[in-house]
Amino acid sequence: MLKDKEVKQGDILLAEPFMADSYFIKAAILVTDYHPTGTVGFILNKPINMKVNDLLLNFPEFDGDVFFGGPVGTDTIHFLHNLGDLLEGSRLVANGVYWGGNFDKLKFLIKSGLVQPNQIRFYVGYSGWSPGQLEEEINNSSWVISHNDPNYVFKSPSDQLWKQVLMNKGEIYAILSELPENTNYN
Repeated sequence: MLKDKEVKQGDILLAEPFMADSYFIKAAILVTDYHPTGTVGFILNKPINMKVNDLLLNFPEFDGDVFFGGPVGTDTIHFLHNLGDLLEGSRLVANGVYWGGNFDKLKFLIKSGLVQPNQIRFYVGYSGWSPGQLEEEINNSSWVISHNDPNYVFKSPSDQLWKQVLMNKGEIYAILSELPENTNYN
């Protein structure tokens, strides 16, 4: 399959249409940390049927959706946002997308009404690769690499994201985006 082979922080990894790993079927993952020591990312399109207040005690009332970030560290909660310098300690991972930051300040900003649900996404767990593992998976055609757009993280409907990003990559990928989830039924 045609594909880029160079991944970098801020890219989107799209699971190949025939990936069998149940965690990653039609997954779109934002790469938030890419180093020789390993790679971290969050699955952007696997919502969990709960709100952030269902998971966190002493958190201000907030209509924030929770997503499955990946199978690693499922006892952790992370967040991506577009608040930038408004939230100290945030790390820029892509144009218009930041990871983490001062949690007490986040709670204050939410209580003050300065953060809206469409500006932040919460994730249980993350996706991680040891040194060289992601490159090997890319060489084995497990992932398609795409450039990110902040709208993918905060505005695109999660159930359409994998297909949308593939279609935006061009003709051959647009065709692949139309494949059903399980081709054994056809």
